[in-house]
Amino acid sequence: MDSDIVIETRNLTKVYRDFWGREKVRALKALDLQIRRGEIFGLLGPNGSGKTTTLKLILGLIFPTSGEVLVFGQDAREVSKNERIGYLPEESYLYRFLTAEETLDFYGRLFNMPAMLRRQRAAELIEEVELGWAKRRQLREYSKGMTRRIGLAQALINQPELLLLDEPTTGLDPIGTRWMKDFLLRLRDRGTTILMCSHQLEDVQDVCDRIGILHQGELKELGRVSELLKIRDRTEIQCSGLTPEAEREVCATIERLGGKVHFCGNPTTTLEELFVRIIRESEAHPGRRVRGLAEAEAAPPAQAALASAGQQPRPTAPVESSSGFGVGGGDGPADREAAGGGGGSSAGGGQMPPADPAHPDRSTSAAPPRNLEGDSGR
Repeated sequence: MDSDIVIETRNLTKVYRDFWGREKVRALKALDLQIRRGEIFGLLGPNGSGKTTTLKLILGLIFPTSGEVLVFGQDAREVSKNERIGYLPEESYLYRFLTAEETLDFYGRLFNMPAMLRRQRAAELIEEVELGWAKRRQLREYSKGMTRRIGLAQALINQPELLLLDEPTTGLDPIGTRWMKDFLLRLRDRGTTILMCSHQLEDVQDVCDRIGILHQGELKELGRVSELLKIRDRTEIQCSGLTPEAEREVCATIERLGGKVHFCGNPTTTLEELFVRIIRESEAHPGRRVRGLAEAEAAPPAQAALASAGQQPRPTAPVESSSGFGVGGGDGPADREAAGGGGGSSAGGGQMPPADPAHPDRSTSAAPPRNLEGDSGR
């Protein structure tokens, strides 16, 4: 067996039988798989596809019907190989009456670690999973996300060479999910081999080097994420600083050369990226109103400066368009209907209302539009 191969399955088959020995479920069918040292491998598939069965076979918790599993070149049924493995199940079954420190000390004892080393590893891991502020609280007081973090810490107490993760981001909010993905990438950079099962495809796409897709116990696809997701009959070009005229000229050149322009515009980020950015900006600048940053970026410089400072620009008086509807200033049909006009004309027969006596330069119609949903619903 190649020393770079950490896990290898050969014609691995698992059949679950009922009490009478009759075949009940064929969970895995002749699975051939290799996972190499220092990579993050994602095992994907719908419910019942054999992912958890594969993990249990690797750990030696169940035995194959036929075929074999090799871990570090040893048969998976060899218990001694588990000293080099960390495991985080889908549900972290931890003792709720223990604190974080006591939990890690308990799992360190299972590996016969000396007391001094247990204390050192527990302190390091608690800080690494960012739970130092809650290390003396009982786990019954922990949220689902906090429990997931301490579960990951217990999987790392023995400094494993191989880490098995079953749905590692379950129960985590977007910030916790981002933290988990960044943490796994750091572990990979240290040389840890990671096998993860997940239903969160975007998480797998962000962190995994290679993936395998299982369906009804059979391996349907295997390869590098970058290669499997590549659309080979399309070419993507990203550039900046082009004027609209230059963009049109580039598109015309592509079509003149026989190509077809499917899209020309600004790329979009992900909702996760947006959420994390908003939360981090809120934490960096407490009290600042960050809502509407996308509009602020597209606004004129003066308005953008006001928006970034948390201030609202002064509303302007409506300008009559050729269709008779207001443009800007909150004077659309819905606003006039909310004001009681119904048909689109004001009480003054469509004329501009008189100016505010205290401020002759302001119009009384320049007030911000009402929140229709809030007025009607509450």
